[in-house]
Amino acid sequence: MPWTVNQCSRIQAMSKILIVEDEATVREALAQHLRGEEYEVITAEDGAQGLKLAREASPDLIILDLMLPELDGLSLCRMLRRDSDVPIIMLTARGTEMDRIVGLETGADDYVVKPFSLGELLARVRAQLRRAGGEKRASAAARLQSGNLTLDLVARRVILGDAELKLTHREFDLLAELMRNQGAVLSRDLLLSRVWGYDYVGDSHTVDVHIRWLREKIEDDPSAPKRITTLRGVGYRLEG
Repeated sequence: MPWTVNQCSRIQAMSKILIVEDEATVREALAQHLRGEEYEVITAEDGAQGLKLAREASPDLIILDLMLPELDGLSLCRMLRRDSDVPIIMLTARGTEMDRIVGLETGADDYVVKPFSLGELLARVRAQLRRAGGEKRASAAARLQSGNLTLDLVARRVILGDAELKLTHREFDLLAELMRNQGAVLSRDLLLSRVWGYDYVGDSHTVDVHIRWLREKIEDDPSAPKRITTLRGVGYRLEG
């Protein structure tokens, strides 16, 4: 379904954009234009300041120049990508194919070569914000909840209370299957086929082992589990 004018306006009103650009004329022209489109804009004139603002202000999108003092754009992009998926549009005066490849592989979402039209950049900003908004909605829909236990299927993260748990690939998939079917008893064979695959060749007791490992991570007392219970001769159930 296409976005309506009102939906786009709401996105703009809520969106904060960080511009990291050392050329004052470019920085101020961009800021003025984006503020005129009702975006909230903050600016930084070097990479170090940009990194600080990116972490403190939590912008919805970053416009990042490639050539910056203190900390260059590629390095800043790499550092941001370690713990953030904020959309990044990279600006550069260098427009070779290799420059674009390096910028995109570093983690930038889009790449604009100077000189550029403000209209084109604005269109790219809107496109990235729409995409990010859609991803956030999809991510929210892909969260599973059980008490103070939250599983994010998109980011593959599990949060227990305020702490993030470190699960193996199989542990995550096993917990996800239990949480999707919260309150229902799932047999070992069913869990084995859904988590390990129908072509898995091995002992079904591998499910028991992984259940034990999961309990050690999510139960207050793994020896007396209350979250994942066992129905002897039947299977396992994640309690509601």
